[in-house]
Amino acid sequence: QVQLVESGGGLVQAGGSLRLSCAASGRTFSSYVMGWFRQAPGKEREFVAAISWTGTNTVYADSVEGRFTISRDNAKNTMYLQMNSLKPEDTAVFYCAARTYYSGNYYPETWGPWGQGTQVTVSS
Repeated sequence: QVQLVESGGGLVQAGGSLRLSCAASGRTFSSYVMGWFRQAPGKEREFVAAISWTGTNTVYADSVEGRFTISRDNAKNTMYLQMNSLKPEDTAVFYCAARTYYSGNYYPETWGPWGQGTQVTVSS
């Protein structure tokens, strides 16, 4: 199965931008639907965005729609999350995840494998 490693997190001021990357190794990256999730302290892990196998279809949580952009480069086995206009409430550990099917169900329990996460902190 595919192994996932996130990078690109850090500390940024409100209104700033960050780009997260999720590098995949192992089985064919293009056979997976990919997603981003986040978990803030004391809160449950929540869906952020997902992208279909070729990148044709994307979906976003309402809280990030218009600010975040998910993309993938299958030639580089990498998925990205461009985050603009960041807010303090975006502070969380961001995780990438994979699954083999595309559906409207974005509960974290239906995804796997997972990366180890990367911390994003937005200061006010």
